[in-house]
Amino acid sequence: MTSRISQLTYAIGDIHGYDDLFEAMLDRIRADAKALGERPRIVLLGDYVDRGPSSRQVLERVRLLQSAEWCDLIALMGNHEDALLRFLEEPEFGETWRDWGGAATLDSYGVAMPFMAGSEDIWSQVSRDFAAAFDPAHLAMLQQMPTSFQADDYLFVHAGVDPDRPLAGQDSEIFMYIRGRFLRAEQSCEYVVVHGHSPHREPVNARWRIGIDTGVYYTGVLTAMRLHGESRNLLQVSRNMDHITRPPPVFF
Repeated sequence: MTSRISQLTYAIGDIHGYDDLFEAMLDRIRADAKALGERPRIVLLGDYVDRGPSSRQVLERVRLLQSAEWCDLIALMGNHEDALLRFLEEPEFGETWRDWGGAATLDSYGVAMPFMAGSEDIWSQVSRDFAAAFDPAHLAMLQQMPTSFQADDYLFVHAGVDPDRPLAGQDSEIFMYIRGRFLRAEQSCEYVVVHGHSPHREPVNARWRIGIDTGVYYTGVLTAMRLHGESRNLLQVSRNMDHITRPPPVFF
C-alpha cells in the first residue's frame, strides 16, 4: 500500500539553533509551495535549541510562524526543549543539559553557563538568571507544544515510537527520546513515522520510516521532506563548514 497525505506537508528536521538555515529552508518551502499552487502545512519535528548560536532567534521565528498567513504550522517538542524546561524546574539538571549543548541556548539569552559547577547553589542561580531572561512568550509556546501529530497515513514525532507497545499506550517520553528499538524495527506502527532525533549524514526514506535529522551542527545541512499526495521529495539547505568531514559527535 502506498502512503498518502491530503495536504501538502513539509516536515523539517532538527534545527538546533541554526536560524540562518531555518530561515533559508522556510524561504525555499514558501517558494516551492507557491509553485505548486497549494497552501502548505509545516511540521517542525523539535530540537530548536542547543548547540547552534541562535536558539532564541529560532524560537522567535517559530513563534511568529504560528500566526503566518501563508502556511499552517505544527511545532512538536523535542528532547532538547524538554531539557530546557526541566532545567527551569530542576536546576541540578544543568550538568546534563550542558553536555547536551545547553550553554549555547543560555548564551543566546545573555546568560553564562559555568564551566565547572558542582554546587547546587551555582546551578540554582543560573536557573534563576535564565528564568528571568527567557522570553515569557517562548516559555508559553514550549509548554503548549504537542509531542505527536498524525495526518492520514503519517505520524510525526521527534524521536520515534515503541514498536513493542500499542501506539495508544505510549507517552511523550517515548515520542521524544526513543532510539534503539524504533530504529531497528522494520515497521513500528500502522503509520509511516516521520522523525528527527537520531542524526545521520544521509536522510532515511524507507517505506515505514522517514528520518530527517542530518546533524546540522556538524554537517551544516538542514533537511526537510515534502509530502504531497503519494509523493515524497527531499529539500535541503546547507552552508560550508570547516569541520564537515569530522565524524559525528555523541548525540543526545
